[in-house]
Amino acid sequence: MYADRFTDSMKKAIDETERRREIQKAYNEKHGITPTTIKKEIRDVIRATQVAEDNTTALEKVTQGRKLTKEDKAKLLVTLEKEMKEAAKALDFERAAELRDSILELKAEG
Repeated sequence: MYADRFTDSMKKAIDETERRREIQKAYNEKHGITPTTIKKEIRDVIRATQVAEDNTTALEKVTQGRKLTKEDKAKLLVTLEKEMKEAAKALDFERAAELRDSILELKAEG
């Protein structure tokens, strides 16, 4: 924490953090847990940036500007919902959100 002066509320917050840290240490020792640093892969920043910058919606990419019949829309909705759920399961939330937006856009068209 950074401040010009040390206040009572800052002291309380720091004391509470220390109290919780001691409880966590005791728990870890009792259960033989050794805390380790989380190691995650670096996300594909370029891909995420390209998706964000792309102004073409996923629905426009799929339909390629053509009109869809009611049957085609129904089939497309089923396919998009399935892909959205698979993307969410795979933790590809950007893709899942893109698909969700396409589904909403398709439903709004009627």
